[in-house]
Amino acid sequence: MIEITFPDGAARSYEINTSPYEIANSISEGLARNIISANFNSKTIETTTKLTESGKLVFYTWNDKEGKKAFWHSSAHILAQVIEEFYPEVKLTIGPAISNGFYYDVDFGDNIMSEKDFPKIERRMIEISRNKHLFKLKYKSKKEALDYYKKLGNEYKVELIDNLEDGTISFCDHDNFTDLCRGGHLPNTGFIKAVKLLSVAGAYWRADQNNKQLTRVYGISFPKQKELTEYLNLLEESKKRDHRKLGKQLELFTFSNKVGQGLPLWLPKGAELRERLEAFLKKAQKKAGYKQVISPHIGNKELYETSGHYEKYGESSFQPISTPADGEEFLLKPMNCPHHCEMYNAKQWSYKELPVRYAEFGTVYRYEQSGELHGLTRARGFTQDDAHIFCTQDQLNSEFKNVIDLVLYVFKSLGFEKFTAQVSLRDPLNKEKYIGTDQVWNTAEKAIINATKEKNIDYKIEYGEAAFYGPKLDFMVKDAIGREWQLGTIQVDYNLPERFDLNYTDSNNTLKRPVMIHRAPFGSMERFIAILIEHTGGNFPLWLTSNQIMLIPVGEKHKKYTEKVLNLLEKDEIRALADTRNETVSRKIREAELEKIPFMIIIGDEEEKNNLLPIRGHGGKDFGKKSIKELVEFINKKVRETIEDF
Repeated sequence: MIEITFPDGAARSYEINTSPYEIANSISEGLARNIISANFNSKTIETTTKLTESGKLVFYTWNDKEGKKAFWHSSAHILAQVIEEFYPEVKLTIGPAISNGFYYDVDFGDNIMSEKDFPKIERRMIEISRNKHLFKLKYKSKKEALDYYKKLGNEYKVELIDNLEDGTISFCDHDNFTDLCRGGHLPNTGFIKAVKLLSVAGAYWRADQNNKQLTRVYGISFPKQKELTEYLNLLEESKKRDHRKLGKQLELFTFSNKVGQGLPLWLPKGAELRERLEAFLKKAQKKAGYKQVISPHIGNKELYETSGHYEKYGESSFQPISTPADGEEFLLKPMNCPHHCEMYNAKQWSYKELPVRYAEFGTVYRYEQSGELHGLTRARGFTQDDAHIFCTQDQLNSEFKNVIDLVLYVFKSLGFEKFTAQVSLRDPLNKEKYIGTDQVWNTAEKAIINATKEKNIDYKIEYGEAAFYGPKLDFMVKDAIGREWQLGTIQVDYNLPERFDLNYTDSNNTLKRPVMIHRAPFGSMERFIAILIEHTGGNFPLWLTSNQIMLIPVGEKHKKYTEKVLNLLEKDEIRALADTRNETVSRKIREAELEKIPFMIIIGDEEEKNNLLPIRGHGGKDFGKKSIKELVEFINKKVRETIEDF
């Protein structure tokens, strides 16, 4: 017999070689029908895997992230099968699940696949799915696996197998198709009821521009046709809200190949938007006891070797910059934290002076692959609203909770009302990805969980999502159309203080290590603004928008009075513009609507005579007529409704 422990701590005994599906069926037939995949002792397994030892078992359904991963990975297998049917000469490479759907990278040789081929591929995928073919894992020796793909002439699979250990190599079979695969599949193809291929794109083998360019086919699948329809509607709405489209329309930012891919250029309106966001957070940070600091855009390579960033992030950093001095190398700054550690190290601290809170809007640089770049959400240069708190162990709990308060204040002020919290821990089966001892990791993880519980925040735990130097609390917000984004992170770190030999003197004049908290409510300004654009559809909160009111004179004779109103509004710090161009009123209104200006005031004879201004909201809503004084009060009241002091 083996003992199986479930997530709630309950345990049951089963005969050896019982599968997760059989265990689920012993609990509930409904559960057994719905489980997609499983996890046993922190390893993803099939629902048909025979369990031979005691351990912890987790079931995944479509509602779980890991369940969707298995669903979409299985769909990628069916896509590969169909592509091979229609194009027998192709060479298959890899087909993983991604955050929304899946893709498969294919070497089509002399063949060309385009979007016009999508309908026939989708139809065939559904035909295969309806036959409920079982997904079966089988293991092969390295020699057998190599021989199989050498015979097929598939050098890509051969290269993958060359890097695998003998005894760990598995294939997945369904129907008449087999593919090299590590596992994590549906019980059978019948779960897949709806499929949509989304796009084709170029992708270099192993993301290396020196390798051959392959064709990447993107798709998504669902257990119900209704869910696919809802997703496609969401996709259409997403296109309307795309920050790249709206950023251009609203003249916020641009990109230039001459400047370089992934390096955004902020135009005047975008720069104003950023400045307001920075001022908003700086004001809250000042009240919370943070001190602003500034660090350079580059640092000596040795700095990042000390911190561990060069070892862990070296491949995604820009290449070192060599100076005329022998052996001297610098890096474009990939992270702000090593610089802040050296700032802390500039003096000897007493426990009476802690906590020390350094904040910086620091620009950092990462060499993202060109195929991964995506507007502001994935750039090579971006500014983090970074802060690092150096505190005693006794201060850690209260400091961490104070940061949670700050993050929630940011969300509330910017209209992100729906969020979930995720405690991101290290992967217990892959500890070499991280620095530090088990003891400091356990201490840091407990500190985060305890503080989160004390703030009465519901959270889930995700293994393998920690930073390389410490665990973190991540906030996942839902935008206006239901998409989930990771925004705001707080991390507890015992490792960098050790690596940089940071200390303070305690009440006994003994040197002690401070604890370090990393935090960034926005994350990066670029990504945050991109998400904010898409969340609001470009209709920013009134306190944040560049222009709150557009004044539109009906004719030439109304311009002088319009200028007077503009000056009075500006004296009261209301952001307003006057459109005095020689254009029709209807065109001016249409263009103000496209610019998403919250309020418009049309000024003609009656308005000038009575000193009463008709307020037209974005979208055409009528807010009545008001005097200039009443208008100022109206705008200030609207601002107060959307933002409060921290």
